[in-house]
Amino acid sequence: MNRHIPLLLVIVLACFAVFSCKQKPAEAPVTEPVDTVQHVYEYGICVDSLDIHYYEIKPGDNPALIFSRLGFTAAQADSITRASAHVLDPTKIRAGMYYCTFTTRDTLEQICYIGFAKTLTDYAVIDLTKRPIHAYTYNKPVTLKRRYLEGTISSSLWNVIAAQDADPLLAIRISDVYAWQIDFFDVKEGDSFQVIYNEAYIDDTTALGIASIEGAIFTHQGKAYPAFPFTQDSVSQFFDAEGNSLRRAFLKAPLDYYRITSRFTNARFHPILKRYRAHHGVDYAAPTGTPVKTIGDGTVIFKGWTNGGGNTVKIKHNSVYTTSYMHLSRYAKGLQVGKHVSQGDEIAYVGSTGLSTGPHLDFRVYKNGEPINPLDMEAPPSEPLRPELRDSFEVVKHTILAELDSLKRK
Repeated sequence: MNRHIPLLLVIVLACFAVFSCKQKPAEAPVTEPVDTVQHVYEYGICVDSLDIHYYEIKPGDNPALIFSRLGFTAAQADSITRASAHVLDPTKIRAGMYYCTFTTRDTLEQICYIGFAKTLTDYAVIDLTKRPIHAYTYNKPVTLKRRYLEGTISSSLWNVIAAQDADPLLAIRISDVYAWQIDFFDVKEGDSFQVIYNEAYIDDTTALGIASIEGAIFTHQGKAYPAFPFTQDSVSQFFDAEGNSLRRAFLKAPLDYYRITSRFTNARFHPILKRYRAHHGVDYAAPTGTPVKTIGDGTVIFKGWTNGGGNTVKIKHNSVYTTSYMHLSRYAKGLQVGKHVSQGDEIAYVGSTGLSTGPHLDFRVYKNGEPINPLDMEAPPSEPLRPELRDSFEVVKHTILAELDSLKRK
């Protein structure tokens, strides 16, 4: 019996060892420490331990002069100028723009970086911590904020928008969308609009302006004109509810936002000649220097002086239509007879040359050589929606209509 005890003891100890291994608690996984520090960045540079100093560019400044003023030697200033020339064009530095330095927080205040604002979003950054010196372009991120606005016209679209503390340039963007459907010189009291648009911001506080129109309905003289943006063949344009392009062969007017002082008639009393005679055009009153746009693609067939009309430009659009622009103060740079122009191109500027009592544009349209009323002229739409894109367009249209309806004041 005693000889079996050692064997039994071995078995018991082995079982205890196995049981003990199974019961051993698992070791806790090793985790890396988490960095909870919130770093601060400006122009893509971590500025946790740096100070930023801003300076305004003065008349006559150039990069070398600025670098010398910051304390660099002539040789250092020349070296920095050469290293940054590909991102900082000396000829484009203007008084009133600003630049900044990023310096260490010590008594010596060593400059580590220099940043030059080229626009509100584009900067040239010079990194002096590296050898050789490294210069690069930094673009501030732009964020879009979706906005909604509606209103009823009492005086002008511009005034209605400005009265709601919105960017009044939205009026220009709306008029661009409807340039082929609505003559904004003829907008009536009681006309109304709804518009969804994106406004661009930097730093979430500085507005850059209107980025895009995302949908609109303009009601003019009781008729609703919806506008839905849709991309076809990589080109975004606006369509109506039936899928017809809002773009037409001709613009409704050759100017932006100025009043009509005389309309098409066969018997107008001429203020200088003091007699009644035909006026086969439309007079748009506008300040001298206001840009005049061609209402459609075409070729310049006349540029010069005409009796009564003063400085005049005539454009042949096709075998049927020709337009004339008179009383101009000057012509657009590079405009010559034979030059092709595209719809919306600036061709000249409002003046008071010829028989004129004040600055205005006398605009005329000829169809097959005969004058017609520009305000009654209709033009077919261009680039209609392709049938295979109809379903996708309908989804976009109904989504925009639902959003406009949900936002409309009840």
